[in-house]
Amino acid sequence: MKTLLELITIEMKEAFEAAGYDAAFAKVTLSNRPDLCEYQCNGAMAAAKTYKKAPIMIANDVVAGLQEKDCFEIAEAVNPGFINLKVKPSFAAAFLNEMAASEKLGVEEMETPKTIMVDYGGPNVAKPLHVGHLRSAIIGESVKRILRYKGNKVIGDIHLGDWGYQMGLIITELQKRKPELPYFDENFTGEYPKEAPFTIGELEEIYPTASAYAKEHEEYREKALQATFLLQNGHPGFRAIWNHIMAVSVADLKKNYANLNVSFDLWKGEADAQKYIPDMVEMLKEKGYAHYDEGALVVDVQEETDKKEVPPCMILKSDGAALYDTTDLATLVEREELYQPDEVIYVVDKRQELHFVQVFRCAKKTGIVKPETELEFLGFGTMNGKDGKPFKTREGGVMRLENLIREINEEMYKKIMDNRTVSEEEAKKTAQMVGLAAIKYGDLSNQASKDYVFDVDRFTSFEGNTGPYILYTIVRIKSILNKYQEENSLEDLVIREASSEFEKALMLECAKFNDVIETVYEETAPHKLCAYIYDLANAFNKFYHETKILSEEDAEKKKGYIALLKLTKEVLESCIDLLGFEVPERM
Repeated sequence: MKTLLELITIEMKEAFEAAGYDAAFAKVTLSNRPDLCEYQCNGAMAAAKTYKKAPIMIANDVVAGLQEKDCFEIAEAVNPGFINLKVKPSFAAAFLNEMAASEKLGVEEMETPKTIMVDYGGPNVAKPLHVGHLRSAIIGESVKRILRYKGNKVIGDIHLGDWGYQMGLIITELQKRKPELPYFDENFTGEYPKEAPFTIGELEEIYPTASAYAKEHEEYREKALQATFLLQNGHPGFRAIWNHIMAVSVADLKKNYANLNVSFDLWKGEADAQKYIPDMVEMLKEKGYAHYDEGALVVDVQEETDKKEVPPCMILKSDGAALYDTTDLATLVEREELYQPDEVIYVVDKRQELHFVQVFRCAKKTGIVKPETELEFLGFGTMNGKDGKPFKTREGGVMRLENLIREINEEMYKKIMDNRTVSEEEAKKTAQMVGLAAIKYGDLSNQASKDYVFDVDRFTSFEGNTGPYILYTIVRIKSILNKYQEENSLEDLVIREASSEFEKALMLECAKFNDVIETVYEETAPHKLCAYIYDLANAFNKFYHETKILSEEDAEKKKGYIALLKLTKEVLESCIDLLGFEVPERM
């Protein structure tokens, strides 16, 4: 269905044309002075130059044609040439009733859906997730859901770091500790053990120990590099260890991401792209795209319009080893072969922008992706502590993600138990749901590309622009609907004309949903969805405080209120689902 803004714009275009002016000037926007009107059109100001006429005269001509339209309660021209509009309550009510009856509340899916891959998460295996992994997971999950909501085929890929030097370090440290294991016996011909020779806890301790030791001991570092080389060239024992590392690590990652309500369609990694590298390198050489520079194989990606230097994309180091550029390009070869995406979106730290500029340009220049394939870099800023520096533990170390989640959940649990109306068991479950909303909303309400301060006290507050406030509002609406339902049916209710300014304000906020979804989709901007639900929650709470809802004596009026609340709840729940969190039954 058309959005409310589109419907009003159609009427405005007709009025401009009827008055003899070009319909292109009939752009309607939300009012920037809500005290004066609900919508506005500044087209007469722009048209004045074309028609060499005073803007107020043009505005008056247009307004004359708006008087008989059945969507406007007020349409007036004001100096120096603005057109101020207020929507008829009956028109708003009819729009909302159609919205309530429509699939996805009237949001139209893409006429030609795209296949879109979202590359997010990107942790290294064998290392615990820390707060630095939070943003990619949260933003990527929301972006995936928003793209899917519009009817696209969306594939989420975690793109694990599972093939680098860290694997050689783990193998070397394991050999040092347990040399008797069959993986290190060059003469072993039997089947390797099915059971991993370490737990996730041990694995997470092995890596940092090995990493620190290698920095101090050159011989050990050489051994780790050699182990990496052997693994990458198919050493059977090392491959078996690698399989164990993957099995143990991925099971743990899945558990941690599930706690964040984040899921992936593909659990692929750098290792999956390796088999595409030899043919890709051959093609780059054969077609003359790649050349040797100081022993390294590179592809030039500098463009004439560049204001600063963009270094070549490095394909192979002088010792023949592959790099991140190589793996990312080979991953695009793989994606093209298996999924033929129309678009690939990378949700990564904005500090990696240059790397992706090089990779994207190289992929386009060399035909690794089709000219029409969109490659999008969605770079995010840093999550900082209150001191403005990257978020750390109290001791100054990198905070593990599960510890952050635990800290937030404990804070929410305390708050819920303070106003205790639920059992301890339910309070724990509720605290997890509200805690997740606090984390996700706290992140997503900031523009992705900007740094933000992770403030536990503010994010867990039930007041202000927070996840808990949004959930508390939805729970309040659910509670009213449940009470009403004890004696009445929630079926076949109709939203009526607003009988107060607060009711109308809530209706117009609900009506913005479809327009907001379009903007959020077009701009890949979850923060605009957060801004909208905060406005909607505020509009509901004002209406709630100013209106006797359940004690309204006029039965028809009460039904209208309940119908409006039911729609408000559906809009809010649709939005938080797109942000990646859920609402508890009560709080």
